[in-house]
Formats: sequence, C-alpha cells, structure tokens
Amino acid sequence: MKEVTSVVNAVKDAKIQCPLVGSWTNFVTINLVANTQLAVGGRAAMCFLPDEAKPLAFVSKSTYINVGTLQPVALQALTEAAKAAVELGKPWVLDPVAAGLGDTRTQLLNALKQYKPSVIRGNASEIIALANLWGIQTEKKGKVEGVDSTDTVDAALSSALELAKWTGGAVAISGETDIVLDINNTYRISGGSAMLKSITGAGCSLGGVIAVYAGVADPLTAALTGSVVYKYASERAAKKGMGTFSFQTAFVDNLSLLNADEVEKYAKSHINS
Repeated sequence: MKEVTSVVNAVKDAKIQCPLVGSWTNFVTINLVANTQLAVGGRAAMCFLPDEAKPLAFVSKSTYINVGTLQPVALQALTEAAKAAVELGKPWVLDPVAAGLGDTRTQLLNALKQYKPSVIRGNASEIIALANLWGIQTEKKGKVEGVDSTDTVDAALSSALELAKWTGGAVAISGETDIVLDINNTYRISGGSAMLKSITGAGCSLGGVIAVYAGVADPLTAALTGSVVYKYASERAAKKGMGTFSFQTAFVDNLSLLNADEVEKYAKSHINS
C-alpha cells in the first residue's frame, strides 16, 4: 500500500528534519500542542501577535491555526498568519474549533476562507458547520456544542469532500474511526483509545502534529500520518490502565518513542480505503 509507505516516510522524515511549525493555538491546550509537536520530531513556536505572522511563516516549514479560545488580536493575527503562509507558498493547517459559535468566530473563519488551508482538521460537527459557513454546502446542518461533536464522521463525509474541492487540499474528520480525504482519495483509520476524549486538547494537538507532518509531506499524507500515529500512541498508552492525566503523559511518551516498523504494521491493519 503506497499510503502506508508514505506514512512511514513522514514519520521518519519528521524525526530527521525536525520542521519548525509556527502555531497560533488555543491557550487551554497550548502546552499539549507544543509537547506533541516536539514528541513527533517537530519544533514548536507558539505565537499570538499580528506583527510576528510573516516573520514566523518565513522561518517555519508550516503553520498551524487553531481558533479555539479567541483573544482580541485573533482576527488580525490569525488572518495575517494564513495570508503569510500562502504568500510564501507554505502549507498551513486549520482547526475550526466550534465553527459557527458566535459572531467573532464566524467573522474570523470567513476571513480565512480565501487563503485555502492545506489541511482542515475537525470533528464531524465542525466540518459540517464550516462547509455551511463558507457557503460550500448548505443542505446539511451540523450542531456544535462547544468543542464536542453531535454528528458522526459519516454524516460529515459530503461536507469534507466539498471543502477538499474548495481548498484543493486534505480534510481530516476525527472520530471513533477517522476519515482522511482529498478529492481523489478517502481513507478510514480505525483503532485508538476512547481515553483521548478524557483529556483536554487531543484534537487541538492532533492538528498541531498534522502541521509537523505537513512540513515534510503532502497534505493528504500529513493528515493520514497524524491520524495513524494518534491512534497507535493512544492504544499503547491506554494499555497501562492509568487515569486520565497519567494517560496523557503515556500518550506523549509513546509519540516520542514512535518506531517506524511498528507504525508500518499498525498502518497496514488500520488504514482502509
């Protein structure tokens, strides 16, 4: 399977190349995002100020934008970050946390539409809501409750495809079984631990890790690799039978100890096209 080879290469390349990722993310989860990026081989730079957008994009291999907890400077800063990445021809990853919740968030996400993210990662309800918000698909309505999804990944499939057509990149829908797709390919990634739902920032940090892989691989491979290593590392962490905070520590440990041969075996049995 060529996609398995691509995933394994991305895991190896991230460890070798250590791509710098400029991240504009949720302050509730910023520590976990940075630590998971470091664990898979990336380098983390967490920023908030608009005047840092272009300089950071210039030195970074990719950019991660998460709209979780918005601050007063977010509208300008995040828009400038996306614009700078596109102008420099570098990939960027969007996590449309709680898309459709509130006027400020809606204004920001609409401003980001024109910059066409390389990868969009969200839960099913966020993907549906973003497609509606951007006027790409209007017949399906998702319901976002904070950062939680009330829709299944399959319910978001058509919305994800329409978003991929708009951006020309990849879309990752996170759930019990993840769906990762672009306009030509659709993959389902099974496995993982339900414990991920019990820690703050599992989705946010996944977006940050996908951004690391976007620095060394194409958008579809980056999204697929992020999904696979999260499923793999969470399963291994859950086997220790610990509580939620210990699970989080074990999860990051397992990301840092990724073995390409083991990831290859896992990907072969958990990626379905």
